[in-house]
Amino acid sequence: MLAIIAAVIFGLALLLDLANASFGTVLDGGTLLMAGLLCVALHLAGVGAGTKALSFRRRRR
Repeated sequence: MLAIIAAVIFGLALLLDLANASFGTVLDGGTLLMAGLLCVALHLAGVGAGTKALSFRRRRR
């Protein structure tokens, strides 16, 4: 789920960069890029794994 959110954020950042636009001083392309990278990092760390992945790991031992 976090990877999908990151993809949407990266797409929005790309559109803002191509249009040379921003949503103000706080929400610009760099901020969206950092938010997308945070979502990717959390996804790779397994934060959005859910309970099925955790129960599968427990049964495997």
